[in-house]
Amino acid sequence: MTVIQRALSQTFNRFFESEKAGGIVLIACTVLSLLLANSPVGQGYLQFWHVQLAGLSVELWVNDALMAIFFLLIGLELERELYSGELSNFRNALLPILAAAGGIAAPALIHFMLNQGLPSQPGVGIPMATDIAFALGVLALLGKRVPASLKVFLTALAVMDDLGAIIVIALFYTNDLSLAYLGGALAVFAILLLMNKRLRIVALAPYLVGGALMWFLMLKSGVHATIAGVLLAFAIPYSSTEDDAASPSHRLEHVLHFPVAFVILPVFALANTGIVIGAGWMEELVSPNSLGIIAGLVLGKPLGITLTCLAAVLLGLCRLPLDLSWRHVFGAGILGGIGFTMSIFITNLAFTASPGLVNASKMAILAASLTAGVIGFTWLKLFGKPTAADVDTATMDFDDGDAGQARP
Repeated sequence: MTVIQRALSQTFNRFFESEKAGGIVLIACTVLSLLLANSPVGQGYLQFWHVQLAGLSVELWVNDALMAIFFLLIGLELERELYSGELSNFRNALLPILAAAGGIAAPALIHFMLNQGLPSQPGVGIPMATDIAFALGVLALLGKRVPASLKVFLTALAVMDDLGAIIVIALFYTNDLSLAYLGGALAVFAILLLMNKRLRIVALAPYLVGGALMWFLMLKSGVHATIAGVLLAFAIPYSSTEDDAASPSHRLEHVLHFPVAFVILPVFALANTGIVIGAGWMEELVSPNSLGIIAGLVLGKPLGITLTCLAAVLLGLCRLPLDLSWRHVFGAGILGGIGFTMSIFITNLAFTASPGLVNASKMAILAASLTAGVIGFTWLKLFGKPTAADVDTATMDFDDGDAGQARP
């Protein structure tokens, strides 16, 4: 049997492995949270997240502070992809960028068409995002049954997808904007850039202190404070050398993998998936908002991603990696429908004054993400296996299990 394997960087492999393991922990925490919320201790469990601590509820500390660290890791990963990864070459980057754009636009359009003029219309951003941890976790379960380039494509797609979600959050989910605080946050960002580009300061501590100040100012500005995490990532000095021990960006990314995957995201899941399943849960799942979320993630994501890629290839803007076929792209599109973390995050911003809509939206997100994960896994297990005809001699190693030959 022919096996195709692309040489992947150590940094990418570590990121992939941490996301895979983190996805498993996320599932466990989600199940635990659902069980606790619907148990005799459910009321106390839900009230705990609303306990005030230093002026913010525990839930807000999780969603505004801990998640800023998650966004910092996403920013560092995006920086790596842009400078030395799959997105560093424009022709390679164009396909996942366009795929992400299609995967954002189609679900948003579906939700908007079903909710235009309704109180649930602000939820248009909910089905836009892809959960990196869950999507890569499902893909990792398939092992060598899928081409290695599919891992790179889905990672680049999910990272760009999250960038799109971050932009949407900054532009459309900002309340009571304070230009003074926002100006202060941007001034700190400019100072951090000056420290990096002009003063060549490579010590990590000053950037972390500046990042904490930028987070506070962003929190007070009305723009969601997690945006500070992304800005900080691009202010920290980066080296394109693989695993450069002197690079603050490399060091920080390596340090953050474990706490983000095994502490921050699990705590986020515990804080945000305490969904009370009441008697009318079936009716809630067929409301326009829930249908918009489910249809957007399960149908809109694969259609938007696949059709956008198809149009880009037919127009000659880019090509598929030669070890990928359209069945792989469609499978990646299905996995893109696993929204979870970012979708829940946007839900909290979209319906701050409507607890009922928040609860119903989270149920729809869980239902859609589970459906997309199962269908995507099944599709790629049945149709995703690489063949000799898929090999890309420019970037892939071709290894025959018996002969052990390799093409240049």
